[in-house]
Parts: sequence; C-alpha cells; structure tokens
Amino acid sequence: MKIQEFSRQTGLSAKTIRYYESIGILPAPQRTPNGYREYEEQHLERARFVAGTRSLELSLDEISELLAMQNQREAPCRTMLNLIKHKADQITERISLLQQMEKDLRKLYKLGLTFPTDDVDGKNCICHLVKERKTN
Repeated sequence: MKIQEFSRQTGLSAKTIRYYESIGILPAPQRTPNGYREYEEQHLERARFVAGTRSLELSLDEISELLAMQNQREAPCRTMLNLIKHKADQITERISLLQQMEKDLRKLYKLGLTFPTDDVDGKNCICHLVKERKTN
C-alpha cells in the first residue's frame, strides 16, 4: 500500500511516517520502480504499536527501547507496564502541581482586585505583584 493508505490505517501523518523511518522507529519499506514507498502488513503492525505508545505520551527513546526488545524476540510487556506506571505517576504529580497553581492564581486574582487597574507605571497594581513573583 502507498503512504496515504498507510497513513489512513495507522492514524500517523505522512510526514510523521517519513520522520519515524528516518530515525529508525519504523523500518523503511521497499520502493516501487518509480520510487513510491510500498508498505506491507508488518509495517502496519509496528506503526500501530508506535502510534499506540505515542498516544500514551511515551517518548521516542522509550518506544525505541520497546521496539529493540521486540526485535531481539524479548517480550517488552514488563517494561511497558513500568513505563505506563511511571507515566501515570508523573500525571498524578502534574495534576497536584496544577491544582496548587490554580489556587495560587485565584488568590492572586482576588488580591489583584484590591489594587487599582489604571496604574500605567505598574508600580502599585497587580502587574507589580506578578513582576515580583519568584519563578520555581
């Protein structure tokens, strides 16, 4: 099948497919005499695996590790489970940080309402408070 059909069946854009081929995530397919890529079923299976792992926001390095295991006829299942757990833990931490940020923003908003909103110099208003905030 040609790249457009391959793209449709995998959900990956043609540009992404070509990029994954260039970095070795996907194997380069055979070419027809006129230079078109010709994909086969084994390409679909691997691309669907890659698309699925990317949908879980696994990195290309993590995906490469899983694919290398498959290429060596090792089951990547335990590694995949560990990566999924790690990603879920990261999301839990990120949610906590975002909830704290929401609280901080709401407090800053309430405080900002007590300041004038016409301070062009930004010395006695919410702009001053924001400028003085420390970054983490």
